[in-house]
Amino acid sequence: MHKRCPTASLVLACGTGVTLDTVEAQYPAHWEADVVLADGGTAHVRPIKPADADRLRSFYSRLSDESIYFRFFGPRPRLSDREVERFTNVDYVGRVALIATIGAEMVAVIRYDRTEPGEAEVAFLVEDAHQGRGVASVLLEHLAATARERGIERFVADVLPANMRMMGVLRQAGYTAQSQFADGVVRMTLDLTPTETSAEVMAAREHRAEARSIARLLTPGSVAVVGVSREPRGVGQTVLRNLLAADFAGPVYPVHREVRAVAGVRAYPSVGAIDDQVDLAVVAVPAEGVIDVVKECAEKGVHGLVVVSSGFGETGEEGRARQDELARIARSYGLRVVGPNCLGIANTDPAVRLNATLAATVPGRGEVGFFSQSGALGTALLQRVAQRGMGISSFVSAGNRADVSGNDLLQYWEEDASTEVILLYLESLGNPRKFTRLARRISRSKPIVVVKSGGTPAGHSAEELGLPDSAISSLFAQAGLIRVDDLIQLFDVGQLLAYQPLPAGPRVALVSNSDALGLLAVHACRAAGLQPRPPVNLGPSAGAAEYGASLAGQLASSDVDAAVVIYMPPIPGDSDAVAAELLKVSEGAGKPVLATFEGHLGMHPALRVGSGATPARGSIPSYPAPEEAVRALAHVVRYARWRAHPAVPPPELDGVETPRAKALVREALGAAGEVADVAPGEFAQAGPPVETDAAQLLSCYGLTVWPAEVVHSPDEAAAAAERLGWPAVIKVADPGATRRAGTVRLGLAGPETVRHAYTEFAEQFGPGVELAVQRMAPQPAVPTVVGVVDDAAFGPVVSFGLGEVTARLLLDQGFRLAPLTGEDAAALVRSVRGAPLLFGEYGYPPVAVGALEELLVRVGRLANDLPELARLDLDQVLVGESDVMILGARATLRTPAGPRRDGGPRRLS
Repeated sequence: MHKRCPTASLVLACGTGVTLDTVEAQYPAHWEADVVLADGGTAHVRPIKPADADRLRSFYSRLSDESIYFRFFGPRPRLSDREVERFTNVDYVGRVALIATIGAEMVAVIRYDRTEPGEAEVAFLVEDAHQGRGVASVLLEHLAATARERGIERFVADVLPANMRMMGVLRQAGYTAQSQFADGVVRMTLDLTPTETSAEVMAAREHRAEARSIARLLTPGSVAVVGVSREPRGVGQTVLRNLLAADFAGPVYPVHREVRAVAGVRAYPSVGAIDDQVDLAVVAVPAEGVIDVVKECAEKGVHGLVVVSSGFGETGEEGRARQDELARIARSYGLRVVGPNCLGIANTDPAVRLNATLAATVPGRGEVGFFSQSGALGTALLQRVAQRGMGISSFVSAGNRADVSGNDLLQYWEEDASTEVILLYLESLGNPRKFTRLARRISRSKPIVVVKSGGTPAGHSAEELGLPDSAISSLFAQAGLIRVDDLIQLFDVGQLLAYQPLPAGPRVALVSNSDALGLLAVHACRAAGLQPRPPVNLGPSAGAAEYGASLAGQLASSDVDAAVVIYMPPIPGDSDAVAAELLKVSEGAGKPVLATFEGHLGMHPALRVGSGATPARGSIPSYPAPEEAVRALAHVVRYARWRAHPAVPPPELDGVETPRAKALVREALGAAGEVADVAPGEFAQAGPPVETDAAQLLSCYGLTVWPAEVVHSPDEAAAAAERLGWPAVIKVADPGATRRAGTVRLGLAGPETVRHAYTEFAEQFGPGVELAVQRMAPQPAVPTVVGVVDDAAFGPVVSFGLGEVTARLLLDQGFRLAPLTGEDAAALVRSVRGAPLLFGEYGYPPVAVGALEELLVRVGRLANDLPELARLDLDQVLVGESDVMILGARATLRTPAGPRRDGGPRRLS
């Protein structure tokens, strides 16, 4: 057992005499991070510095006697100058300390001191006023990540048995933990190897923290509007009047430095002058004055800010710098920020009634959470929702997204019991990898509909992502997202999801009073991949009885999953009676019913359930034309099909040697001089590409490349063919040659034919051409192409397509994020238009699709395990009747610029 230092068990390690074998590192700025705490507040995590000496003394002076006793195993009224110097002077290698700050104050510290190779003693201390906020847990996550960078494999800590809080933090981290009791102390050992449990713990804590931070914004007890002018049409007064008109449940405080009242409400010269607590501040002052308001709000104890002011990132570099400073200052003081340059936020909960937006029209209460990145478009979007008669649960316009983003709102709406459907209007993606991870989880219980426009400089647009737009649609589909093309479809799909059940399949009944409209619906169904039943034409004079009987019969059929009702009478009829009958029949059917009802758009008053201002569940949505109803239904059918398949993790694979693969990568990069003298995790930018032996790398994941030999003469070619076997193939070794005609000779049956083929290639391409010989793969087989690209935003993306020239020219490819489940691989294979060739159609024999899917899963595992893999091309992969054969492989590595965007400990971007 290691020697215990009883006077320094939790803040420092006793002198062990260990000599560090690494030189002192520079200040690791990449360890700095803004984090969300368990209660929704924020803090800043960073390495300690010598300049923190006074901050450490002040922190220590605020500790209770109990905290000091638990940490030092005895009383210690103050820290000596020598101790302060030791604690604040670390080498960032064998001795590391991270602190959490809120404002200018240190509120917690965690450190490790290396005691022997691979092991370090860990200690942390949290100010009493901030205990229970999750500070220790998030610091432990970050310290574990830094320790792994420095080669530390395990933490040890000595804890008094009564210190249940500390033992709980260590045990609940998700790492493999062991403990033993001796000499009145519990010694705990944590294996820092990331596990599935530790990843789940971090994700769960991130989820709860971010959800609570948004809840604090959307459910304030009081609101201050800072920057309210005398001008009735001014931005600040507009927000104030909208708050009052919505009858906000709490007090509203206008802030104006000169006047005593605005809009009949008492005004205050500053936020600090308000006598009572302020939970939310809406800031409408000029951009250059926003930072001062943020600091004032922080001193007051405000929980969150909505900055409607413009003049930030949308104006250029100077505005961007001002925006970054806004986020930095606000987070350092524990505040979350919506905006700047945003429309505001709204919550229709009767207990809140918050309209802190510039929009006078906010829809009534409903089950739809609505996020709009655009501030200018937000007003029009809210008006469209209201015009359709739809209700919302809450609305957020994030503007420039200096802090709060769509990812934060997804976390909140997942927890919000009043939100059943999520609508997103996005112009760009700030963290696409995290976005798809969250969406994949949330879509299992709540549908997410997204319309994504071209993008803005504030995030990753489609062009900036480096992937084709079709790839982004594929990745969204993998995550269960319903991506639509425009705002009309956003609301078309949203109203169906909000008020009707999900369909069990694609079979659609059509009940109409017009042959022409019924046929239009049939064609629309077939074009959208649905299966229409023969339309039922009730005739132009059909009334409530006919519609009710026909719809009831259709819904009762086991061959029907959904129904589209078309009611367009040539002359006015008793529409209210027809609507009432449709509602009566559809109630309890468990199948979605949607309508084209007199050309109405939205929730027709006669088709609504409930007596409230907005429709209740079971109301029937209406569309101006049958094609629009069918298009919305098709989106929902595809989502329901995805959701019906249970979520499963990537399968366990035999023959996987990840440590060997990582060693090969390090060796290749080291040989190229790309990792020398660079500390892990401190990469300022991605390194240049480095070619590596793809066959060796693939062999670590149970994949074999069809043997080939590069040859330099006709005799070498013939000898290689003898070794590899007949019939032989000779081809140009350049992987890019597959795009050119005449670069391969197949079915060579003897040495002379090989020599002749070699000579022809040398004459055609010149003596410098590099040629390769292979044994010809068994036929028949379908040629395919598999690839991996490490996208800067999404991370590793696996692509698949057929190897035929036509498929390549038409860019017939599918894409999925790595790692892949078996279901992902199956969907990827079937996503390309040429997939029928793999299943025995058009004269091709059925091939080993299962083996192909396993190959894709293995490639996805490789891509996920190796962040250094920049690109992998398997061209071609022949899929035969019983197996797959990789004929050519090329792998490119590069030193990564840092951890993947959704990897590592929790942090705000």
